[in-house]
Amino acid sequence: MPMYVRFEMDKEPVDKVYQLVELARDTGKVRKGSNEVTKLVERGKAKFVVMSEDVTPEEILAHMPLLCEEKGIPYAYVPNKQELGIASGLEKPTAAIAVMDVGKGKPMLEEINKAITALKK
Repeated sequence: MPMYVRFEMDKEPVDKVYQLVELARDTGKVRKGSNEVTKLVERGKAKFVVMSEDVTPEEILAHMPLLCEEKGIPYAYVPNKQELGIASGLEKPTAAIAVMDVGKGKPMLEEINKAITALKK
């Protein structure tokens, strides 16, 4: 597990995160890339952040969990940057994405946040 991963997620919540990203991509708004996501989190504009666990070097995302917690922005991890890229509408891998508008994914986001809160305890 990479150093920046603060909790482990099971397959079911991970699958829901990918579904949420796809829903937000189709009915809301998603921004991609660690630099872009960092700026959006710093400005408090992201609603939800998803980070990939297979990023190298790990330092690319080392700051992100603490920054999200400082700004009160929920976040999750997925195991694969390739799948995250595909879910967010890219043809290439992405280290992180920020959901700006969840669109029709609001109930799913609430469900994911409950699961993540339970994991952090």
